[in-house]
Amino acid sequence: MFRLLTALALLAVASPCFAEDKKPDKLVPTEIASGELMLFDCETLFGWTTEGETTVKDGWMVLGGTKATTATCTTAFPASFVKIQLDFPADLPETKRPRISLTAKYANTNKLGNGLTALALDGDLLRVIIRVPAGTTVRVGRLSAMPATKDKPLFTGKNLDGWKVNAADPKRMASKWEVTKDGELSVKNGPGDLVTEKEFSNFVLQFECKTLGKALNSGFFFRCIPGQYQNGYEAQIQNAFEGEDRTKPKDYGTGAIYRRIAARKVVSNDNEWFTMTVVADGKHIATWVNGYQAVDWLDDRKESENPRQGYRAAKGPISIQGHDPTTDILFRNLRIAELPSEKKEKKD
Repeated sequence: MFRLLTALALLAVASPCFAEDKKPDKLVPTEIASGELMLFDCETLFGWTTEGETTVKDGWMVLGGTKATTATCTTAFPASFVKIQLDFPADLPETKRPRISLTAKYANTNKLGNGLTALALDGDLLRVIIRVPAGTTVRVGRLSAMPATKDKPLFTGKNLDGWKVNAADPKRMASKWEVTKDGELSVKNGPGDLVTEKEFSNFVLQFECKTLGKALNSGFFFRCIPGQYQNGYEAQIQNAFEGEDRTKPKDYGTGAIYRRIAARKVVSNDNEWFTMTVVADGKHIATWVNGYQAVDWLDDRKESENPRQGYRAAKGPISIQGHDPTTDILFRNLRIAELPSEKKEKKD
């Protein structure tokens, strides 16, 4: 049976003009902890492709004007819900109100009114597309989604079932891995590597992390070459930045794809729990930290079995890095949802 995705719209009323004092909603701490993601950061068009007339003003994505306008989110993933906040003149005719398409292959469209649609999905990917007709202007504020990872744990919180210590390099097995009384995964000392027994290629990975020290270093490796030591893409954990400028991360920054692309801003802090999301969908890799998108990257290198030398599409273990003797880090709520493979999408 198809699974229904719902869209919630908060529509502006009262005035034919946009309310200047109206501010878009943002994620609250409980939503951040649950893994909800801001698809629009209320600052830039990062993570979107657009055609027509699009700007960002006062925290809103302003779409349309004299030209027909389309804004497309670059990341697609299975989602349990999408929340959308719209603001447009109250006297705008129904026929000129924008259309929000939550699109996925082989999905049926269900009209919700006010130009909004929802889709019935059967395990396929969701992508948000906003279409505004010529002669219409709309503001988009809160636009968030919850990836469907909640019931797909990668770590039991009781033991290390499904994981094993990487013994490929006996000289790099200093890390100590334990499950705390609170159900957290503790890693101390390093170097070391804890790998999943199962292999993954395309996925949405979410977890919470707490670094128990200043500028501690770790990371999640993925699409690793089986049997080798940390030879894969690395989603970096490193909360340090230059001076007071969070847009200048040290060592690529938390949320970066290490040695490939830096995080555009460090939003997490040491000694505080933060959430992190990694979406690997073919050549497209995106990350979020505390619901804020840090990376939107397309690996356009020539395909290679070795991810250090080119684009690797093949499955591999996911691993957690114990970086060095100062390592003292906690993880919890590790969960993962697999995405369709590129070969499957082409065949379909």
